[in-house]
Amino acid sequence: MRPKVIVTRSMPAPVEARMEALFDAELNRLGRAFTREELVDAVTRCDALACTVTDRIDAPLLALAVPRLKLIANFGVGTDNIDLAAARAAGIAVTNTPDVLTEDTADIAMALILMASRRLGEGERMLRRGAWAGWRPDDFLGSSLAGKTLGIVGMGRIGQALARRARASGLTVRYHNRNPLPDEPAFEPDLDRLVAEADILSINAPYGPATHHLIDARCLALMKPIAILINTARGALVDQEALIAALEARTIAAAGLDVYPNEPHVDSRLIALETAVLLPHMGSATLETRVAMGNRVADNILAFAEGRELPDRVA
Repeated sequence: MRPKVIVTRSMPAPVEARMEALFDAELNRLGRAFTREELVDAVTRCDALACTVTDRIDAPLLALAVPRLKLIANFGVGTDNIDLAAARAAGIAVTNTPDVLTEDTADIAMALILMASRRLGEGERMLRRGAWAGWRPDDFLGSSLAGKTLGIVGMGRIGQALARRARASGLTVRYHNRNPLPDEPAFEPDLDRLVAEADILSINAPYGPATHHLIDARCLALMKPIAILINTARGALVDQEALIAALEARTIAAAGLDVYPNEPHVDSRLIALETAVLLPHMGSATLETRVAMGNRVADNILAFAEGRELPDRVA
């Protein structure tokens, strides 16, 4: 008997077709995220829930899922949207989709570095509104990458992929991590020192209680006035209020963001800032990667259905 699988968001067509071929799959045709009430209904009716990082799977929801739900297959690497301890206590396995989105997310981080450093968003917006008066020697002067220092906070797969791209652009790379990496010699054990000395600071750390507001007002005050902050990891790694204050006061030069603490809401003060480059959580948004992520979800559900070890189990 095929397991009942409920998919909480629409996915690329090849993924949905595979889900329907392998499982008794119920797809989301609503064109939006599930409401809380719809999530409650879903977890009581399925053996496996294929959810995304925008679905809040907390302890009260998991309590309602027992005894039917046996697997939560998360579409994404991060699992901060899921109460892992509550899942373990309820006997519900949790999987994620590692590895497949590394390169694309690093591309977005590098794109944000270029956009913020060279003021590309400002230039495009001026041109589109018909305000460009022609080339001038002193117009839209940004900052060259060559010879600058990129500080990477969190040297996992994405951090390492970003480092490769940054070095190819002439940046010197230093990093802060829980432990130094054998193939990455530029380890900086003191986060404050890295923050103070970096020209560009990229946040690539995992999110959890220990890293909530890792970059706070005190950290931002250490940054150079010419420094740029990049965040493609999780919005709550950065104290958004402190970041807005720093940008408004021009104590840092710019920020490039792909993630926000209250998605999909983006603070209107950020939107008003020309020095903030803002993307709508596009880190893994290529067809190739989203299909690979969806197939990884399906692979984990198939392993569950066949009684095999889950390839990407995190709880």
